[in-house]
Amino acid sequence: MPTDPTPTPALTSAEVGAGPGILGVGSAEGGLLAPVWADTPVAAAVGDGAWLQAMLDAEAALSRAQARLGTVPWAAAQVITRSARAEHLDLAALARQARQSANPVVALVREFTALVAAQDADAARYVHRGSTSQDILDTAMMLVAGRALRLIRTDLAHAERALAALAGTHRDTLMAGRTLALHAVPTTFGLKAAGWRQLVLDAAHKLHTLIAQGPVQLGGAAGTLAGYLEHAPHADPAVYVPGLTRAFAAELGLAAPLLPWHVLRTPVADLAQGAAFTCTALGKIAVDVLSLTRTEVGEVHEPAPAGRGASSAMPHKRNPVLATAVRSAALQAPQLAATVLGCMLSEDERSAGAWHAEWEPLRALLRLAGGAAHQTVELVSRLSVDAGRMRANTALTGGALISERIAAVLAPLLGKAAARELLNETCARAAHTGTALADLLRADERVAAALAAPGHADLFAPEAYTGAAGLLSERALSRTMPAAGH
Repeated sequence: MPTDPTPTPALTSAEVGAGPGILGVGSAEGGLLAPVWADTPVAAAVGDGAWLQAMLDAEAALSRAQARLGTVPWAAAQVITRSARAEHLDLAALARQARQSANPVVALVREFTALVAAQDADAARYVHRGSTSQDILDTAMMLVAGRALRLIRTDLAHAERALAALAGTHRDTLMAGRTLALHAVPTTFGLKAAGWRQLVLDAAHKLHTLIAQGPVQLGGAAGTLAGYLEHAPHADPAVYVPGLTRAFAAELGLAAPLLPWHVLRTPVADLAQGAAFTCTALGKIAVDVLSLTRTEVGEVHEPAPAGRGASSAMPHKRNPVLATAVRSAALQAPQLAATVLGCMLSEDERSAGAWHAEWEPLRALLRLAGGAAHQTVELVSRLSVDAGRMRANTALTGGALISERIAAVLAPLLGKAAARELLNETCARAAHTGTALADLLRADERVAAALAAPGHADLFAPEAYTGAAGLLSERALSRTMPAAGH
């Protein structure tokens, strides 16, 4: 019997997370398994550093808002604001400490207060004055989301312009319309591109509304603002509460809500749904491109600079990686949005778990939407359209693509049911024998005369049966992007 080899000692958990090489890649998330958003602008906009800075922005803005109302000295607010820079704090240490309080704000306030105290001991007394963790984190969430949504909206605007150009250029470019995966009736690529643009505009309008309506959170420990009022003993609550909320919102460029929304999670649910819609709207474009780029279809092609889309095994392949990545985002987004919607069930005046469960799925949705929008820009801006292949493919069914039109022409002569039965039988024979539908119908004495009648010279021409495709494309192009003023 062979002797057992010397067993390899097991790695400790500390060794797995430390050291050089494969064991020391670190904990920073770079998108190794998320090519849809890796190395795109949204990655930095929603990363841990961005969240930390947003929380500090909220703390600084709160001190300035209180200073405007006379409950914090201006000098203290200025020191707090100057100190509110993420690079002055140890992000990794804050993340570790967050485990002790189930949110990062408690440790942040402690470390930030010490940072301010090192500059001005008196100013440190005014950090986080009267506030609560959720006020800061929820406000930071709206800041992070708003900054990410502006990046996404910019990419959607680029995609919209590219799709408008495609729709205009290909207004009358003939192609086969497909329903349930099969050729149906003729359409135009211009109409398809106009439809893609419509979805992009739908997403842009949703995001525009979300950007404009993102609210600050200001409620104090249990949504009564008691802590804030305690530090304004001589203020009239009816004046101070709305005034502080408005001042806080104005400092951050956010909206002032009517009520605290600690457990009224409409703003977060709206963000999740908007991001998920954006992913799925762009996903529709992606699945169409994937369908049309198949080898046997070959009607459109992604841009393929050197090295992109290469297969590890098959040298001939140039995979449609942009559309693939965008589709992957669309497939993930609905489930993430459902998780956030489930968090609407927040009990009492502060939830144990539901609030905490929102953060990662919402960030994932913003990453996915941002990545999908960024990759869609390149996809549609440099999409190659093979109009010749589109036209050639309309002939694949031997003329059956316009059978609906022929049935309408024959119905007055034969009756609707008889015309439909004739077309069913003739189309089946054409498919079986490879004979053109027009030749089979002209050989039928019942219909030959009707088909030869004046006005039917283009009866079998697919380009003569695209309906209002061109007009619809033009009408769709009259819709515009929302102004990016906010």
